Amino acid sequence: MSLFSLQNISYAYPRGDTVLHDVSLSLEQGQNLGILGESGSGKSTLLRLMLGLAAPTAGLLTADGTPLDIHSRARMQAHRRFAQPVFQDPYTSLDPRMRIGRALAEPHTALGLPGDAQTEIARVLAAVNLPQDSTARLPRAFSGGQRQRIAIARALIARPRVLLADEPVSALDLSTRVRVIDLLADLSRELTLVLVSHDIAIVAALCPRLIVLQHGRVVEARATRQILRDPQHAYTRMLLSSLPRLP
Repeated sequence: MSLFSLQNISYAYPRGDTVLHDVSLSLEQGQNLGILGESGSGKSTLLRLMLGLAAPTAGLLTADGTPLDIHSRARMQAHRRFAQPVFQDPYTSLDPRMRIGRALAEPHTALGLPGDAQTEIARVLAAVNLPQDSTARLPRAFSGGQRQRIAIARALIARPRVLLADEPVSALDLSTRVRVIDLLADLSRELTLVLVSHDIAIVAALCPRLIVLQHGRVVEARATRQILRDPQHAYTRMLLSSLPRLP
């Protein structure tokens, strides 16, 4: 059974602009998936649909074998345990007034997760290689890379099966990017990663499967190595020649 199945998904904003057209994909356990495309290609919108932050205007989206009904509170609470996000900007994803311990405890309480919250907080801080005394500090005490590790730790509290990451290192300096990429690689041994990135080197390092979006349509969907070796679509060839790459 697929972790996610998207069948002929389309999405249009209320004003009428269609940003996804007839997108189909399947995400299997342990098969990290990269999503590549220029700004405005529909990558982030696709992740929003998979997170249940919006509903497709056409097509069927199932998560863990069940249609995702964003209007069902019980269904969405289960989905929050199943799939968690990591967003692009570590400086805005944390409440600047909330100490880290409280920020990590909040999803544990909101989702009604089992176990002791403090034990779970200790577990996720260790998983992202942050000291246990981080809980007493405010976000301003941490660098951008550390804040992104905290955001990842917050996602891990739910023990998700899927981590949906939208440009998770684009706001970081080069050396910090490498450390966060290494962390995501370690975590993907235990959960499945969906990664949106402009950087093909990051996608290639983390994701054996790749889809390429152009104007909301999938123009290629194959093994990452195959696409890198022999891109079939002119748009993919243009992306591979023009996108910045992490050394």
